[in-house]
Amino acid sequence: MRKRVAITGMGVVSPNGIGNDAFAEAIIEGKSGIRRITSFDASEIPVQIAGEVRDFEELAWVEKRDRKHVSRVLPLAIAAATEALQTAGIDSTSLPLEEKRRFGVIIGSGGGSQEFTEEQYRLFFHQQYSKMSLFCVPTGVMGSISSELSVRFGLRGASHVVTTGCTSSTDAFAYSLRQIQSGRLDMVLSGGADAPIALGIMKGFVLMKIMTDSWNQEPERGSRPFSANRDGFVLAEGAWMFVLEEMEHAKARGAKILAEVAGYGSTCEAFHRVRLQECGEEPARAIGLAIQNAGIIPEQVGYVNLHGTSTQLNDRIETRALKLALGDHAYKTPMSALKSQIGHPQGACGAAGVAATIVAMQRGQLPPTLNLDAPDPDCDLDYVPSTGRKKDIEYAVCNCIAFGSKNSALVLKSIH
Repeated sequence: MRKRVAITGMGVVSPNGIGNDAFAEAIIEGKSGIRRITSFDASEIPVQIAGEVRDFEELAWVEKRDRKHVSRVLPLAIAAATEALQTAGIDSTSLPLEEKRRFGVIIGSGGGSQEFTEEQYRLFFHQQYSKMSLFCVPTGVMGSISSELSVRFGLRGASHVVTTGCTSSTDAFAYSLRQIQSGRLDMVLSGGADAPIALGIMKGFVLMKIMTDSWNQEPERGSRPFSANRDGFVLAEGAWMFVLEEMEHAKARGAKILAEVAGYGSTCEAFHRVRLQECGEEPARAIGLAIQNAGIIPEQVGYVNLHGTSTQLNDRIETRALKLALGDHAYKTPMSALKSQIGHPQGACGAAGVAATIVAMQRGQLPPTLNLDAPDPDCDLDYVPSTGRKKDIEYAVCNCIAFGSKNSALVLKSIH
């Protein structure tokens, strides 16, 4: 019999709330975390809004002498991971050695320490060599994030970073799932973290013309998935971390189970560097594979947490994919786009969607999609517009779509 995998811990550092409780209240109430950028002078670029995590004390998580040697993504990840371990009832420092060896760290990140590397190059080209970090190379390596977490919490199992663009943390969940199901690990600290809000990174997205520059004076209205007047996404940062463990292992130690990771599917259109095919077939197939892997049928899906970036192309095709994957049931299934509240945290967005779905399952309350005020005839599903809605959920799909034609989806099951 296939081993079941439980989620027993969760931690959140989000633009609209730091900590599980603050995040849960914010997403149910429809509280936006998108504001004008304060972390650098954005006056020279047309996009001046982002989903920044405000009032976050980096030095509470990273020592002052070490801060110049690490990316902002690390304190974000450490803070979320600390809460995840606490809610799982785990003191990693007191675990026996053999249990530490069967406890891995597998996280997803789209850019990793990209903003750190950008700053190192800025210092280099301005010949400010003394201000550069002596760890500029190792910190700039993507895999360093999981290593830092492994060191921080003394976890000696596999320590890996999955980086597949916007599907990174969804795929990290799947990799964690397989490690536990195969018996290689008993527990995994998994999830996603990204901190891409930096001048050079944003200039790159501006060149691609995929971020909105229409709402600098009304930031909270900037991210508007599925609305006819959407014109691009809002960049964001954050960390959403979880403890995954084998179901019987969790029950044996009396852990509270937040949800079960029931299924996963992934496909590639093999089509284009950034564009999606209009047909939506491969995103639909990824969702279908996840549903099949969970051992359910489309009619059992009670909620979908959408990728919903707020670009014209993505939202239209994701809507088409859901219709293909769920058939007529798509019109009966409530769905919502968390990015309307927090923006797009790149490779961490899948983990953010998992967190939102767990909140919905635990509270019986669906988070709304904000700013959906201009109906688009090509986006005609139930996106839970404006205000949340009460609903009990047994099975939910968390969907993600990435650059490079990638598509990944998870199925979560509530545990009553």
